[in-house]
Amino acid sequence: MTGNTKLVRRVHPTSFKVNVALELIKGTETVAQICSRFGVHPTQATAWKNKGLIALKSGFEEAKRPDVIKEELIDELYKTVGKLQLELEWLKKKTGNTSY
Repeated sequence: MTGNTKLVRRVHPTSFKVNVALELIKGTETVAQICSRFGVHPTQATAWKNKGLIALKSGFEEAKRPDVIKEELIDELYKTVGKLQLELEWLKKKTGNTSY
């Protein structure tokens, strides 16, 4: 490379990344063949594939309803408050100080 030439970073649209990832997931061709056809580096294509697989898996997980999440949070907070109250009582007894 000469001194004044700059590499232009290519920004691929999401649809392009999805197409590459789907081809890799299908597995009908080798990674090298797919990357050569689309003009991307195998490491980048594999990263898109892995990201796509993670997104696909998370799409099938059951989403918790907001009210269930809220109830779980409230239960956790009550447990924490109870634990802190017990610790405070223990400290009061241990130090003999009841002014808290």
